[in-house]
Amino acid sequence: MSKILEESKVYTSNLAERNVSDLQGMIELLRDKKLLTRVKSPVDMKYEMAGIASKFDGGNAVLFENIQGSDARIFTGLYWNRKVLAEIFDVDEKELPFLTARAINNWRKNPVDPVVVDSGPANEVIMKDEKDLLKGIPVPTHGLQDGGPYLDSSVILAKDPDTGVRNASIQRLMVTGPNRMTMLMDMGRHLRDYYERAEKMGKPLEITINNGVGLPVHFASTTPSSAAPIDADELGVASELLGEPLQLIKSQTVDVEGVADAQYIIEAEILPNVRENEGPAAEVTGYYASADDRWVVHVKAVTRREKPIFHTIMPGKEVYNAVGLMAEASIYEKVSSVVPEVLDVYLSYGGCGFYHANVQIKKKSEGVQKNAILATFAAFPSLRRVTIVDEDVDIYDPEDIEWALATRHDPERDMILIPDARGHELNPVTNDGIGTKIGIDATAPYPRPWEFQRIDMRQVSLQDYEIVED
Repeated sequence: MSKILEESKVYTSNLAERNVSDLQGMIELLRDKKLLTRVKSPVDMKYEMAGIASKFDGGNAVLFENIQGSDARIFTGLYWNRKVLAEIFDVDEKELPFLTARAINNWRKNPVDPVVVDSGPANEVIMKDEKDLLKGIPVPTHGLQDGGPYLDSSVILAKDPDTGVRNASIQRLMVTGPNRMTMLMDMGRHLRDYYERAEKMGKPLEITINNGVGLPVHFASTTPSSAAPIDADELGVASELLGEPLQLIKSQTVDVEGVADAQYIIEAEILPNVRENEGPAAEVTGYYASADDRWVVHVKAVTRREKPIFHTIMPGKEVYNAVGLMAEASIYEKVSSVVPEVLDVYLSYGGCGFYHANVQIKKKSEGVQKNAILATFAAFPSLRRVTIVDEDVDIYDPEDIEWALATRHDPERDMILIPDARGHELNPVTNDGIGTKIGIDATAPYPRPWEFQRIDMRQVSLQDYEIVED
């Protein structure tokens, strides 16, 4: 992996020059590359849209062009296929985590701050002082038991109430009224830290909710807190991925900027000392997250493009890739700095792109695999399982991982159990985030005995042979 990282292209991939820095440009590229499915029939945004989209899970992205009761279109499936993401950045699929890792590294060394402009595509239409600001936004309802329509892919921008440093994150928001939403704020996230300090002052926390942003902004917002400290503006990662400073736009009613090329910007505030019902909600685990009294968002204004496209993320592979790519980059960067034998990291779909890490190493001594397990848990605390394999095992292939477990793993001596560890509270098997983690050593002994030498074949290219299929 380190070799791939060193040899990878300059990660900017000239997104702006190729006209793929915003949602419209990405959709046009996917259409040209035959990676877009368009649904022209009238579709209800409540349940029906998600039901149709789920039939394409893992394939092409999907654009719904005829949403009942709305002039806007809905786009989904951007993240459920890494081939789609790789096409946008013009890189190989397996290069994606390294591209983002390089962006994080360069941002740390030479941070490029966003620039603030007065106007942009995201405020071609301005709405404020209206009774129902959310009415014109086609917010879908995915699961049959969801508590209401959800914004689940929008990037929330906020400012530290003490320092003014910006934070970008993605949280789920349920529409509950004409100008009102309830939201979840995960424990340990910077946004929740901002809010709790503002609440102690008796003040609301002002935010902008940016829907339909480009990939660089979305990736920046999923940078793990272990890679982006609370005193750093992680939107600089977006500038690194763009290859130029990210443009933000001044808001109408709050002292927080929005993303200038977003589809919609919802200007709002999270109210202090107010809690209202939120949920149930289809979540990353594939289960419904339970309803509870949670934080309340008051909407003050909405700006949008003249012809906006609402972006939503489907539960499942979309979430796994949206979170997993940045997490893989962060884990690799941190773990390889203390365990140089690490070659690659993959957060598997079966682990929800969040809870299971497969780590590939090239052992140079016995015991290094145990160090890698502990370092991986430290790099991404949400993990519940880490599996370490040798360089001859494909960490992206579940069958190959199972082969390593079957032939190289002895449960009596090759497991590490870490009880009562802090994880992720959305996983229902934990007790509000507290549970047991497991590290699994599926590597061959070092030095490798003959009986652990895997069968190998001569590498050939079928293009060099005349082959007929009858």
